[in-house]
Amino acid sequence: MRDWVEVRRGAYHDSVTLMRVSRSLTERPEVAAAMVAMGTELNREMVAGMGFEVPAGAGPDDLVVAIRVADAGRGEKLDAAREALDGLLRAASRPPAGTGVLGAAVPARTTGSAAARADATVALLSVPGPHVFPEAMDALDAGLNVMIFSDNVPLDQEIALKEAAARRGLIVMGPDCGTAVIGGAGLGFANAVRPGPVGIVAASGTGAQQLMCLLDAAGVGVTHVLGVGGRDLSPEVSGRSALAALAALDADPGTELIVLVSKPPAPQVADLIREAARRLDTPVVFALPMAGEDDITQAAEKAVRALGRAVPRWPRWAARRRPVPAGGRALRGLFAGGTLRDEAEMIARGVLGWDLETRGHRFTDFGDDAYTRGRAHPMIDPTLRLEAVRAEAADPETGVLLLDVVLGYGAEPDPAASLAPAIAEAVKDRPDLAVAVSLCGTPADPQDRDRQAAALSEAGADVFASNAQATRHALATVEGTPG
Repeated sequence: MRDWVEVRRGAYHDSVTLMRVSRSLTERPEVAAAMVAMGTELNREMVAGMGFEVPAGAGPDDLVVAIRVADAGRGEKLDAAREALDGLLRAASRPPAGTGVLGAAVPARTTGSAAARADATVALLSVPGPHVFPEAMDALDAGLNVMIFSDNVPLDQEIALKEAAARRGLIVMGPDCGTAVIGGAGLGFANAVRPGPVGIVAASGTGAQQLMCLLDAAGVGVTHVLGVGGRDLSPEVSGRSALAALAALDADPGTELIVLVSKPPAPQVADLIREAARRLDTPVVFALPMAGEDDITQAAEKAVRALGRAVPRWPRWAARRRPVPAGGRALRGLFAGGTLRDEAEMIARGVLGWDLETRGHRFTDFGDDAYTRGRAHPMIDPTLRLEAVRAEAADPETGVLLLDVVLGYGAEPDPAASLAPAIAEAVKDRPDLAVAVSLCGTPADPQDRDRQAAALSEAGADVFASNAQATRHALATVEGTPG
């Protein structure tokens, strides 16, 4: 084998583009392995883990290229791979066709100038978090509500933006707002759901997706989903956007019921939000991953009943294999959705006790900021989690793997294509290993929920539309009493 590693100083490309470039290179017949990524600490560790030697001094603003080719004809193969790399990067940087020449429209250079050309009410921003503040302020100054998809935004900047929005009568959704639905139009990671009478305020992207998918399965649709960012209910931010979103939905004549879903809120902020909800004309249901609170499935059921509908049996697809019960072994949760992870851990603590870690049980959120600096979200790029599936399956202490799969617009086009083979490989030599998957999606999603479920169950996983039900099944399996 021959390795080639290069650092291109200051050559920025977004993480999704680089993921696609890496995949395209890896699929070439002359390439044994390849990774093209910004030089963040996590990405440098990934490159080193693949056996490459990363040059000293590579930083997060530098592009790291690592390519491995086979020995036979390696010089020609390496030249071909490098030429392909440069072509892929040039194509990714090429401006859209028909812009800027011979009288064609020149792309707007600022958020404000783009707003002046458009009949818009919302600006969606997705740039590196440390650089989003001026763009967001520019959008607010132009009279636009702002959805900030970016994560890793400094906390003081989030507070400043939300205070500026309040002064203008606007809403800042985010930072780290992955999901919104405005008048039926999905923004970010959103599912194909029917219109209906429920408005959702979400300090959680995947929590909002789980909720809207369960409502859709019950025949209930949504008016709007207003994401507010995972830190909005923290003590520092104090629910600034959540309060504005509750007021906006309360004023919406099409919204008959509001559900607020969140990561674990600060207790004093939860009290503040509840007091504000009591003053609204529209009833509010809460879904909070905290002891004594409704989980997301229970909140969905409460909302369905409040609307006078019958609660259905939530979809479930049984595995094509029956593992030997793994009583006494560890539960390992590997999640793409932070709130789904939090919900699973809270349910587990209620069943197994609060000393989960000392007993070997672990719950990991691969969408956490620590895993996404310079990398695409795991709902787009599953690489890190697939490696974790293999590692946990190789650990004889692991009895159950608990995974989530989140479908919808913006997410990986066919997650089962990579996850199902990983599950099948994991259980092949482990008759005692059980796998449970919570599948968040609808039949109308571009990935086709039912097709994904069939592939995952065929590979050996029990699949559930409800994350809470998947978690309780995994816990029963750990205790040796699966149902």
